Amino acid sequence: MTRLSVNINKIATLRNARGGNLPDVAQAALRCEAFGAQGITVHPRPDERHIRYADVRQIRPLVKTEFNIEGNPTVRSFVDLVLEVVPDQVTLVPDGHNALTSNAGWDTLQNRELLTELCRTFKAKGIRTSIFIDPLPEMAQGAAACGADRVELYTADYAEQYPLGPEKAIARYLETARAARATGLGLNAGHDLSLENLAFFVHTIPWTDEVSIGHALISDALYLGLEKTIEAYLGELSKK
Repeated sequence: MTRLSVNINKIATLRNARGGNLPDVAQAALRCEAFGAQGITVHPRPDERHIRYADVRQIRPLVKTEFNIEGNPTVRSFVDLVLEVVPDQVTLVPDGHNALTSNAGWDTLQNRELLTELCRTFKAKGIRTSIFIDPLPEMAQGAAACGADRVELYTADYAEQYPLGPEKAIARYLETARAARATGLGLNAGHDLSLENLAFFVHTIPWTDEVSIGHALISDALYLGLEKTIEAYLGELSKK
């Protein structure tokens, strides 16, 4: 079954809005695991507007499932942090320093030299390396050429188009997922996946290894509670 990694950035955003340590992001990570999440994702940015580098250092030894760090590897401090804490997985995301949220995948052809060196560096430390890409088969093939272990499909367009027609919305994703599988890459997905669109995605692309979900899941938890929300997402992932 596709694994659920909970992105806890939004919990840190709430904490930072007030100061102090409420809510406690480390405790939130542990609760997510206790409620059934199979991984924890964090995405520290240079301005530390949500997850802070100190959070990553605190959380790493506590996580008992899978720890995934996302971020822009053109920032040297991010690379140093990943090499210091050695997560199970690093996801390379080309988000701009001032981006509100991630809004595009890598051009793995134009950035092949950079990405190849990064894959080599992280894999030398035993860190599974995933490259965040748009749903284009050539980008998956390019990621494989860079030496990546996985790609993560940027699913914002799928989520936006889903209400207009699921089959059309997923077509490019299915094509790209097949291209990734043909090269031997593992497959992750994330961005705007929700209780509305998640089951169709993993039913259509059942070899998806992992989905990383933060904004929608934490928003749902405001209404349902964190435990029931994680149960609901796991239920969507298990639908046939």
